[in-house]
Amino acid sequence: MYDISTRKRALALVAQGRSLNSVSKETGISRAAIRSWQVRIEPLMRSGLPCPRCRDAPGPPEDPAAYAYLLGLYLGDGCINAHRRGVYFMRIVLDTAWPGIIDACEATMRSVRPDNSVCRVKKQGCVAVTGSSKRWPCLFPQHGPGVKHNRQIVLEPWQQEIVDAHPWEFIRGLIHSDGCRITNWTTRLVAGERKRYEYPRYFFTNVSDDIRLLYTDTLDKLGVEWTQCARNGNPFNISVARKASVALMDAHVGPKY
Repeated sequence: MYDISTRKRALALVAQGRSLNSVSKETGISRAAIRSWQVRIEPLMRSGLPCPRCRDAPGPPEDPAAYAYLLGLYLGDGCINAHRRGVYFMRIVLDTAWPGIIDACEATMRSVRPDNSVCRVKKQGCVAVTGSSKRWPCLFPQHGPGVKHNRQIVLEPWQQEIVDAHPWEFIRGLIHSDGCRITNWTTRLVAGERKRYEYPRYFFTNVSDDIRLLYTDTLDKLGVEWTQCARNGNPFNISVARKASVALMDAHVGPKY
């Protein structure tokens, strides 16, 4: 991890006409990191607009709880795309069956970037809650080319601190994007008679091993028991079915709405 002053110094050396190799050797910073800063950090510094991560002393977003929820939504069903003049669009695609989650997503996106526009783009069966900002790649460094499950997804230390401080908001965002609460059933033999037994269960499904690990690591810290379920040989599903753990999830997450 490098602070913003170190990044600025490296970018200033490149701006003097130095090669990435020479700057890397002088500073000990990898060429890949410097190249990434050229794409993500340099345009932000030129814009001169305030950003909690671009200050000389980087700090967390102003509303860390809202950020934790939006991070969960983004890792589940979100993407960031470049637009003109250094502007990026964040899109969270949500099912129209859950209007309350769509409202919560829009409100949270406005809270994280209050000075930027947020709108809804209706599509068949879903709504893309879309916010524009030059800061999205800085605030969500997991942004990158291609789909998320084909690249490494690791939280930066400042993001992990936010998730540790607001774990249920993070879990709620993940469930609201890629999870559900269902009523499962099985049968039991009672006094010689087989009877139907129903019980609630939470599922979280994501193809990315890294994102599932972020989910289960957070559940572990919260004392929520979980199991991994394979479907058609694919271990993409995380189940929470034990009574005490479901009660915890109900208290802090609940069904989609």
